[in-house]
Amino acid sequence: MSDLPKAYNPKETEEKIYKLWEESGFFNPDNLPHQDGKPFTILMPPPNANAPLHVGHALGMTIEDILIRYHRMKGRKALWLPGTDHAGFETQVVFEKKLEKEGRSRFKMTREEFYKECWDFVQANKHTTEQGIRRLGASCDWSRNTFTLDPKVVEIVYETFEQMHKDGLVYRGERIANWCPKHQTGLSDLEVKDEERTEKYYYLKYGPFVISTSRPETKFGDKYVVMHPDDTRYSEYKNGQKIELEWINGPITAIVIKDNAVDMTFGTGVMTITPSHDATDFDIAERHGLEKEQVIDLRGKLLPIAGEFAGVKIIEAREKIIEKLAGKGLVDHIDENYKHSVRMCYKCSTLIEPQVMPQWYVKMSSEGGSASGGDGLRDMAVKAIRDKEVKIVPERFEKVFLHWMENIRDWPISRQIWWGIPIPEKYYSQDDPTRGQETFDTWFSSGQWPYATLLAQGKKDFETYFPTDVLETGWDILFFWVARMIMFSQYKFDKAPFHTVYLHGLVRDKDRQKMSKSKGNVVDPLAVIDTYGTDALRFALVFSTAAGNDIPLSEDKIRGMKHFANKLWNIARYVLQKTEGLEYKESPGHPLLPELIKSVTTDLDRYAFHEAAQKLYDFTWYEFADKFIEETKDKSDPETLFALRSTLCTILKLLHPFMPFVTEEIWGQLPSWPGKKLLIIETWPN
Repeated sequence: MSDLPKAYNPKETEEKIYKLWEESGFFNPDNLPHQDGKPFTILMPPPNANAPLHVGHALGMTIEDILIRYHRMKGRKALWLPGTDHAGFETQVVFEKKLEKEGRSRFKMTREEFYKECWDFVQANKHTTEQGIRRLGASCDWSRNTFTLDPKVVEIVYETFEQMHKDGLVYRGERIANWCPKHQTGLSDLEVKDEERTEKYYYLKYGPFVISTSRPETKFGDKYVVMHPDDTRYSEYKNGQKIELEWINGPITAIVIKDNAVDMTFGTGVMTITPSHDATDFDIAERHGLEKEQVIDLRGKLLPIAGEFAGVKIIEAREKIIEKLAGKGLVDHIDENYKHSVRMCYKCSTLIEPQVMPQWYVKMSSEGGSASGGDGLRDMAVKAIRDKEVKIVPERFEKVFLHWMENIRDWPISRQIWWGIPIPEKYYSQDDPTRGQETFDTWFSSGQWPYATLLAQGKKDFETYFPTDVLETGWDILFFWVARMIMFSQYKFDKAPFHTVYLHGLVRDKDRQKMSKSKGNVVDPLAVIDTYGTDALRFALVFSTAAGNDIPLSEDKIRGMKHFANKLWNIARYVLQKTEGLEYKESPGHPLLPELIKSVTTDLDRYAFHEAAQKLYDFTWYEFADKFIEETKDKSDPETLFALRSTLCTILKLLHPFMPFVTEEIWGQLPSWPGKKLLIIETWPN
């Protein structure tokens, strides 16, 4: 017998074991002994290739690896395809911060210079990310590793865009966009965040009316005064009526507009509109064919229409404008404590400045369907959920999904950034100034991940592994990513890209607070692995939280799971010593094993990872170590010894998906018997 050391040392074991797995070739389903097994496929949500892995990645990787290892042992032809995401805007933000620290700016670089430097930056981080994935024990097929900027993936993205363009599902439209003045790009509705603020709210005299606003800096171009057609307070005013009045920079002619969008109960029930800088105002202007005059430039400064305030940043101009209006007697009163939501860029918290500009849009609703007569993308995704073609775990998120789909607007997919997949120039008019300057929203390419990754490997892979079985990801990107993958796959192949969506929660600190660098409560998964080992981190992450629920993670919990790994090690040392020289013979083992096997198998089939983990922990520590081993310490009869070893073997198999390193190391120390293989491809107990 080869003696196990007294204590389990993950640092000495994990790299060696992972190398053993990689060299075995069993991460690749083409090399598995059960080639007639039914495929089981998971595509790894590609981590952003711009920063090291965080603890949320560790949770996702753990859950996915549990599923892959479990189904591989069940005889399935298990493929877990890894990859990384170029992450367009997010990577550009990270890289621009790096440039800022170096005293540089992309606006002083050519597009080509910026792209090359960003590419090198991403490739270095991509390598770091992939090494991190290995350290987490991920048994993914590295021979199929995919990057969202791989040429074959880019080709598929272009093919999809061209097909959608022909079908009338993408169009170039000049509409109001969420504009980030700092990063100089438009953003989708999902990429802005709302923050409640208490600010001043101004009531201003506009001819015979009193209007109200929190943004007087937009009012230079306001020449339309709008009221509800049923508001009896303003019945004397007719649609299209002109009114002469004094305004910020002198006399203007205002035009009365009647529109149902006005809330009669808010403020005075009358408002002026700035169609170029507000979504509601833009819609009103569209309905009535009104002019849209730009007041604020793309840098957040006032344009010449503002007269003496031209070139001033809007926040700096606000109080000066109010002073001027007050000097003219045009300030009715000011509410000092007005609570409202402001919209900000989700990456830099710069206030969003809506701007009217041409963008590429994906048509979402079925109004008119597509040019080929089909449904809109929204309807395709809704049908997949309602028809149970896609099951979401936990089920409560299906209602959330369907509710969001009801209010979805057309999706702007062009970004005014340099990093990403360029939108082909051939789709622009020759005189369009943005021609050759825009890239696809990263979610447009990653939304095609399920079929693009498999098609990039070849037709055979696509036919074998698509649709995939499980998409595992955080609930926070249900709309960013999951919904869009369903839309694209339904559109292109008339089938959902996966059968099940498993949504994990967000990892929080021990007090259930959100992790952030400013709070100093961020858990670095690789640092944790250095201290406690990968198995301890993995088991701690899945041990106590159900699908969709946020996960409190403390060092104490991870330390406790390190003790559990040591307990398993000590059990193995005892059993190996006790059974040294014992011949091979099958044994039913512990009398409660059949019940445990059935229960853990059922839990894994219904994605109750935490329940399976708890049962394995309790059985191993209490039933096996504290009771069975203690009760049989003085026994040396063959049946007892066979039962001890058989129980250990079964426990190692059941725990392997959760704690792969320590179980494989112990398994390798067990004596050989006919048919014994690496634990990674041993048969799941039944």
